[in-house]
Amino acid sequence: GNGTGAVIAEIYDATPADSFTGTTPRLVNVSVLKPLGTGFTVGFYVGGSGTRNVLVRAIGPTLGTAFGVPGAVSDPQLTLYSGQTAVASNDNWGGGSTLSSAFSSVAAFALPTTSRDAAVVASLGPGGYTVQVSGVGGATGIVLVEIYEVP
Repeated sequence: GNGTGAVIAEIYDATPADSFTGTTPRLVNVSVLKPLGTGFTVGFYVGGSGTRNVLVRAIGPTLGTAFGVPGAVSDPQLTLYSGQTAVASNDNWGGGSTLSSAFSSVAAFALPTTSRDAAVVASLGPGGYTVQVSGVGGATGIVLVEIYEVP
């Protein structure tokens, strides 16, 4: 809407855990595009009994240069939390082969190796997690936050 205030959006894959197989369709990606403001938090939950590899990205500069999105944030940073504990963080993803391979494996668009976009891959056990995204030095603008399960 056009009003002000807080909002929460929740997406669930309600397939019972005992119904999953290796080929069961399931939710493996969620993203949000929004004005960053002073920052925001995105939450997600890892189910099951084992660990899952997860890719988290905060895209700003590439939105503007590759997709022509006006007002994209110039330098996003992200921190991944389990409860109050930071388990991973990034500012300027750096073009590493591990992250590039993760992008490719989930069919995420490539990022320029020198971009100021942020990305992390983490191996996470079952439980709730949050991603806090903000602009470096108070930068504001449009940001795309993506969370993928990496095969």
